[in-house]
Amino acid sequence: MSIEARNITRKFGSFIALNNVSLKVETGELVALLGPSGSGKTTLLRIIAGLDQADTGRIYFHGDDATSWPIGARKAGFVFQHYALFRHMTVAKNIAFGLRMRPSRERPSKQAIAEKVHELLRLVQIENFGDRFPSQLSGGQRQRVALARALAIEPRVLLLDEPFGALDARVRKDLRKWLRQLQDDLQITTIFVTHDQEEALEISDRVVVMNNALIEQVGTPEEVYDHPATPFVFKFLGNVNAVHERTANQAVEPVPGKCEVTFVRPHDVEVLRQRNGSPVLEATVEHTNTAGSVARLDLRLRGSGERLEVELPRARHSELDLKPGDEAFVKFHKVRTFPTADALKETVHTS
Repeated sequence: MSIEARNITRKFGSFIALNNVSLKVETGELVALLGPSGSGKTTLLRIIAGLDQADTGRIYFHGDDATSWPIGARKAGFVFQHYALFRHMTVAKNIAFGLRMRPSRERPSKQAIAEKVHELLRLVQIENFGDRFPSQLSGGQRQRVALARALAIEPRVLLLDEPFGALDARVRKDLRKWLRQLQDDLQITTIFVTHDQEEALEISDRVVVMNNALIEQVGTPEEVYDHPATPFVFKFLGNVNAVHERTANQAVEPVPGKCEVTFVRPHDVEVLRQRNGSPVLEATVEHTNTAGSVARLDLRLRGSGERLEVELPRARHSELDLKPGDEAFVKFHKVRTFPTADALKETVHTS
């Protein structure tokens, strides 16, 4: 089941939540809507689900205009961040709710519902929890129940709104791997909203980066991370350093007519103890942190005074043996340059 949002605009009073947004999700894809709060991602998801209506634009399900379809006709499974489980119902009854509420002519038999619930409990790996109540479950288990309830109606599409946002980091990591495997097995067209960059990059087929009611970029996780289309995408997806182009190019004076900013990620900065004949920048080590999987260094560039964050393999940091106050030389790899006006504009949008 493919989904297409075409020229969607949604306003709440004077606030523009979506500004002429278009997006197509192919059948069987898992697509992440990624962006900061207020970027429009949840509004777009709700309009696709039928929980909200666009002021202008159309929604298509597999080529059919679904803009005026009621929620039930869309057959979309919706999972909220805070589960929205019925506290007075057992896990099994929560999962069965959507089936039991169908019109009598469409409602499965009690035996068929029981078999479906058992199948879903097994699928989400909580077979022994059917008789428990939500209050007796962990956050991760409750989220699995919410997902099983959404799957019970055999949805054509699955829509997830910050599904792991209320969980701790360890549980989130486990559940998103499980969700990726589940989606691979079921092949349901899935759209999920998140502000967690790592989550989006880890499990999605494509990432839709949103900001200020617009789509900044759409692409595979590798495309949006390695080839960001805008300064916002570059800065939102992981850590990044921003230095003036004249600094990066070792120019004494800025080139007339040009005023640009060079972005480089901390792991794309090479650190040397001495010059090696290639263009380098001189720097002073201000701070080092070796806790974790990589060593992190804070450097200050000589001359410009600009700060630089660097990530090095711990083995390389041990070889360099750099300490605060030491002199170092750096060179950049995989840099990207944008006009200063664009870079500043993106900063205003996300402040």
